[in-house]
Amino acid sequence: MGCHFVDKKEFFDSVSHMEEQIGQLYKQLGELKTHLAELIEENHSLQLENEHLRRRLDQSENSSSKRARKNKAESKGLEGQDDKAMDVGEGYDNLARLYQEGFHICNVHFGSPRKDEDCLFCLSFLNKK
Repeated sequence: MGCHFVDKKEFFDSVSHMEEQIGQLYKQLGELKTHLAELIEENHSLQLENEHLRRRLDQSENSSSKRARKNKAESKGLEGQDDKAMDVGEGYDNLARLYQEGFHICNVHFGSPRKDEDCLFCLSFLNKK
């Protein structure tokens, strides 16, 4: 009868130990799941940023090629000077739009997301106009 009691105690201890291990594994699984969620969110954010910057680059390249064709076709009179002034305004507007869409335009963090916070460097750059 004593031997039978020891078997039950060993079995109970074994089950208790297994329960502790499962608890530790469950905790590790939770930590991995949290880390995975952060990586997925970061990846999604970077994909959106990439897509946005590619669209901006395409727009910039398209408008540059249009301006080049336009400037080539025009004479180099006063109209060319007006185009240069317009180009500066257009560039400023593009940067202001990028800032409004949530991206840094300052030389410190250019192109990175602002995470809904204002950046003093970007704002001072915008106010230089």
